[in-house]
Amino acid sequence: MAFDLNDLKKRMNASLESLKKEFAGLRTGRASASLLDTVTVDAYGSRMPLAQCGSVSVPEPRLITVSVWDTGLVKSVEKGIRDAGLGLNPQPDGNLIRVPIPQLNEERRKELQKIAGKYAETARVAIRNIRREGMDEIKKDKTMSEDVAKGHETTVQKATDETIKLVDQALADKEKDIMVV
Repeated sequence: MAFDLNDLKKRMNASLESLKKEFAGLRTGRASASLLDTVTVDAYGSRMPLAQCGSVSVPEPRLITVSVWDTGLVKSVEKGIRDAGLGLNPQPDGNLIRVPIPQLNEERRKELQKIAGKYAETARVAIRNIRREGMDEIKKDKTMSEDVAKGHETTVQKATDETIKLVDQALADKEKDIMVV
């Protein structure tokens, strides 16, 4: 297999995007519709994402509402939100479910920072693994001259450093977001 820098960069960016999705699921003190992206609901005999059962909106900074399309699914949606491990307490009102976002205490904020750090470290490891795979591809290619191989290795390392810097920036932004009262 020939060395493909664009493929490596694409895979590194996919790791970064995955990290950002995980960060979106980490709750800060403010309501965000993306907070419920990971919630799944038992509906029609199978598990499905909450977004396929109703529309999620944020009418106030500390409130998320879910307008459930099928009245029969209100209890399932409520249970899905409650069981998602987000520390939220949904309150049904007809087809509308109100999800108040409680204020975070200092201990929970520090805990969320640690979780964010773990997510970021997982992303860094994934990016380094992609770098290692790229370096292995370069070494295996016997048709490549030494100078060209060195140039590719430098480019791969540079792409790795840039992506890890973006991971670190995303982590710093999320930590700042978590600590804002």
